[in-house]
Amino acid sequence: MNGYPRVYVVSEQSEGVGSALGSGGAGGYDCNDEFKKCMKRCWDKRYPWPHSKKQSGWYHEHCEHDCNREFNECEDEKKKEEENQRKLKFSHMDEAIDWIRNHKAEVAIGTVVIVAGVAFVLTTGGSGTLILAPLAL
Repeated sequence: MNGYPRVYVVSEQSEGVGSALGSGGAGGYDCNDEFKKCMKRCWDKRYPWPHSKKQSGWYHEHCEHDCNREFNECEDEKKKEEENQRKLKFSHMDEAIDWIRNHKAEVAIGTVVIVAGVAFVLTTGGSGTLILAPLAL
């Protein structure tokens, strides 16, 4: 062996990788976009009350309150995902491969995985094979 880390096959197919991460941004929903959609949904539900703009101030505050709570939950979830991405450290390659196979939906292509102090990146081979390749700096 030449002393360089080798490429490891995680799965013959990369299908399903990142499917639990949603869309938009670094592994998760676009929380700002979700906030805007929440406000629109809430505001559209106001009919038949309030009848006038003068009466609508309290309802707008109600929508902001509920949607801000959802926004904060979204941001918290994104932080958890980012922390999980940073914590992909394993002592043995078999352990890393087994974990990734069982959690494909929770990782993204490009995720850095540390195995026994050596950095690998989760990527795809030419035929769509999911692999861990040595991370070249």
